[in-house]
Amino acid sequence: MHEHGRRQRLRSWPELWFANPPLKPPLKHVVLDMHLPEKQQTLTLGPDLTASLSDELLLRVLSALPVSASPVASLVCKRWLRLLGRLRRRLTLLDWASLRRISSRFPELSDLDLLPASFFPSSPSPLILTRDPVSIPLNPYLDPPIGDSRFISSAALDSGLETLAQGCPNLRRLSLVAPPVSEAGLMSLSDRCTILQELELHRCTDVALRPISAFKNLQILKLVGSIEGLYRGPGVTDVGLTILAHGCKRLVKLELARCEGSYDGISAIGRCCFMLEELTLTDHQMDAGWLAGLSFCGNLKTLRLQGCRNIDADPGPAEHLGTCPTIERLQFQRCQLRDKRSLRALYMVCEAVREIMFQNCWGLDNDMFGIASICRRVKFLCLEGCSLLTTEGLESVVLSWNDLQSLAVVSCNNIKGEEVSPALSSLFSVLKELKWTPDAKSVLATALAGTGMGKKGGRFFRRI
Repeated sequence: MHEHGRRQRLRSWPELWFANPPLKPPLKHVVLDMHLPEKQQTLTLGPDLTASLSDELLLRVLSALPVSASPVASLVCKRWLRLLGRLRRRLTLLDWASLRRISSRFPELSDLDLLPASFFPSSPSPLILTRDPVSIPLNPYLDPPIGDSRFISSAALDSGLETLAQGCPNLRRLSLVAPPVSEAGLMSLSDRCTILQELELHRCTDVALRPISAFKNLQILKLVGSIEGLYRGPGVTDVGLTILAHGCKRLVKLELARCEGSYDGISAIGRCCFMLEELTLTDHQMDAGWLAGLSFCGNLKTLRLQGCRNIDADPGPAEHLGTCPTIERLQFQRCQLRDKRSLRALYMVCEAVREIMFQNCWGLDNDMFGIASICRRVKFLCLEGCSLLTTEGLESVVLSWNDLQSLAVVSCNNIKGEEVSPALSSLFSVLKELKWTPDAKSVLATALAGTGMGKKGGRFFRRI
């Protein structure tokens, strides 16, 4: 009986289904039959209901489509493809060879980013380096594999920029790589793109700033000398900054990223660019004493320091610094604040500042933050990611600011809510705006408010 039951079980195994000749055709023939259509069906297209509409009326209809639907709609017919190209205002170019077709494909283009297409095309690689806003493949066999990316030739850059100037004279914003030697391409842009207002120039040099000064209507300018880990460049010096200052006198916003310079370059910008309201220095390579040049910026409203390893190596005597009374906003983002002398000098120049922001800065402890009491007119303070600052250090400064109206403290782990004194609590009660989430515990307590969780005798989760 035991042997008979074993045979019965064996016969029920799926592996034994093919032991005997099958009663029906194999499964593979069934699969093949499923792929063969029983009857050829002919797709009948109806009449084009949009053919009677004018281009202007159809443009109004197509403009109501969401941006995600535009690529699909452009495949309907050639007319839709042409009209949707007229609606395109912004474009990022990935292939430099496609630049000659841009003017016919997108005649109304006003915002163009040429930076990704300016890198020399390399063989496909599984390794991708991303440095905002660029992603390029890496060659693992190079030594080193990063830090010295190749760009297309200067002749190709000039030829492409001349073609762009002829085909897209209505550009208002442009991002590109400066040709290292020739000025012909940039001069063509300055002659034909007369309404260009915003320019982002990578691998910038003093030579490249000569044609840039010919853009008479330029208002927003970003100069990038190099990007660490992506490419190197000779950078910008006081010579280039002086050329820029005498040419682009209508600048409103200026950003200098990894650019060199000193007191002479900053003071020249302040003397000539009367409309300059916002100055941003990103990982600057400025020589000692540049801070004193800010006193010549008579209309500057915002000073922003991003990723700076130092502020000023030697700001000089306090009586020679001067002040910039128009500065209202002082912002530090990802900066190293470890030198008391340079930070004090910066506060003295920006003594009349109204808003101060520290975001993810290193070295900002109680002593470094206490220097901010030099600024007596502060109305807004934002602290984010400043883990060395304590509640005591915060209280010693904010209580001295009689005009303080708004305070934001986010992710500062050494500032504890339970350490807030009655004087600080009284200040909180009169503020117009308060954002208080200094650590993860306070964020959790705010999220659990009103739920009854997190209290003794309240709801709790049972551990399994």
